Amino acid sequence: MNNAESSTATSSLTWFKSSYSGTEGGQCVEVAAAAAVVHVRDSKADAGPMLTVSREAWASLIGLASS
Repeated sequence: MNNAESSTATSSLTWFKSSYSGTEGGQCVEVAAAAAVVHVRDSKADAGPMLTVSREAWASLIGLASS
């Protein structure tokens, strides 16, 4: 996927930031769930790179983080 396609694909996503992030900024990530994958990006660099993982991998990560 080239950058133009990537921008178009991600502009239609709804991004969510953790409620723990507050309004001061800081070290935060944003997450957008799509049909088969979850996208993760740095909240301070919304046009920058993003990590894309399967929904199963994301669920595993959240399970490990909450234990």
